[in-house]
Amino acid sequence: MRDISKSFPGVNALSNVTLKVKPGTVHALMGENGAGKSTLMKCLFGMYKPDNGQIYIDGQLMSINNSKEALQSGVSMIHQELHPIPHRSVMENIWLGRFPMKGIGPFKLISHKQMYEQTKALFEDLELDIDPNIMTGLLSVSKIQTLEIAKAVSFNSKVLVMDEPTSSLTGNEVEQLFSIINRLRKRGVAIIYISHKMEEILRISDEVTIMRDGFYVGTWPSSEMTTDLIITKMVGRDLTERFPERTNVPGETLLKVEKLSSPLPRSFQDISFELRKGEILGLGGLVGAQRTEMIEALFGIRSVASGNIYINEKLVKIKSPAVAKQHKIALLTEERRATGIFPMLSVYENTVIASLPKYQSWYGLLREKEARKEAAENVEKFRTKTPSIQQQIQFLSGGNQQKVLLARWLLTDPDILLLDEPTRGIDVGAKFEIYSFITELAKQGKGIIMISSEMPELIGMSDRIMVMSEGRLSGIVDGKSATEEEIMRLAAQERSSIAGGAEE
Repeated sequence: MRDISKSFPGVNALSNVTLKVKPGTVHALMGENGAGKSTLMKCLFGMYKPDNGQIYIDGQLMSINNSKEALQSGVSMIHQELHPIPHRSVMENIWLGRFPMKGIGPFKLISHKQMYEQTKALFEDLELDIDPNIMTGLLSVSKIQTLEIAKAVSFNSKVLVMDEPTSSLTGNEVEQLFSIINRLRKRGVAIIYISHKMEEILRISDEVTIMRDGFYVGTWPSSEMTTDLIITKMVGRDLTERFPERTNVPGETLLKVEKLSSPLPRSFQDISFELRKGEILGLGGLVGAQRTEMIEALFGIRSVASGNIYINEKLVKIKSPAVAKQHKIALLTEERRATGIFPMLSVYENTVIASLPKYQSWYGLLREKEARKEAAENVEKFRTKTPSIQQQIQFLSGGNQQKVLLARWLLTDPDILLLDEPTRGIDVGAKFEIYSFITELAKQGKGIIMISSEMPELIGMSDRIMVMSEGRLSGIVDGKSATEEEIMRLAAQERSSIAGGAEE
């Protein structure tokens, strides 16, 4: 890709960016959120038309006007945001738009037998254990991510773009992905790998290209790079501390949960814990530990079979998000695109939408001037990169979308914040900013429960760490003395062996 430029209204996303990728190599593409990585890849995949610049594959100048032409040119892409068709089978999702057919002329029908056999062969080649006939909507997020990887590989492309491919994968699934990548590398496939996980990048890549604010910074052999060096080149400054200094002091009990259980037998059962004012309570565990399900029950999204919830020593019944908001609880969801943002609405509308009654006049109309003023103040407060509060939120980077969602919930003036993977898919610079906001909220006396799958984040941010395994609470450890090994041991406990873990 040579001298690629792309602008949107009010935003210069790419400025004369060049990227050279060799066959049989893994080329890491790195930069902060908003650096232009995904925009560059969308230009390669035909989703955007560059304002200027050229794309060459095997030395041949290509004109790629849409994703179909990209696939025909030998380029496939695994997108950061997953968009499967949930009510169709796994094999139909794999071969969508290119179903194997049987019959003659106008009497052709889809050959489900052939589709099954092709899917089975693909999965065997990639060593994946997924039933081709199962409905895709029944799969976990990590399995859907694996399915998207298999779908991209099925095109036998020369260039494979992976945008945050491990964001929803477990440790074993990451190893499986790396095995697939090494197999493709041996076949001569060029892989462009986008990730914010430094350890992954240094382990799997051959070369690293870094972008900043839509500009090309440089390309280096991975063997010459370190985590600190990558961060410095990404943010344009030394980032000596990954986590802000915590000056919050946990106080009296704010939230008390007693033997909370789901009506579903394989979901969370007998969960008991306390959250104090001014405390950051980390929530760790492996995929399937039912962490998200448990905090969604605290927010009234999921039903509860038994157990009690106390806020400021008062027994409360939370049967809906509206009731949760009345009790000053806020939830930042894990999947910001699926359950967080309203993509077609503006930054302004996404910011104030949870607080509309606050801006309602006595005769029922919206005091829009006041609402816009607060939205603009939050853009400034969170240093959100957007040309204006009227910009559709879907055009912001993931980190900036997350800042808007944080602003949305803070406008509701919550006492308890439930944060589900608040920095997932966010670069190191934006992470530090969000960490600083979380720490400041704790300092103000807010109680925060933060789910994270990143061990350094749990240990670096939490006063205490609560660990779940197979729907049970397997232990609570002190954040200052916790180790990754201790958290992993608790997270990997089998349900039958968990007894009295909360008292650890």
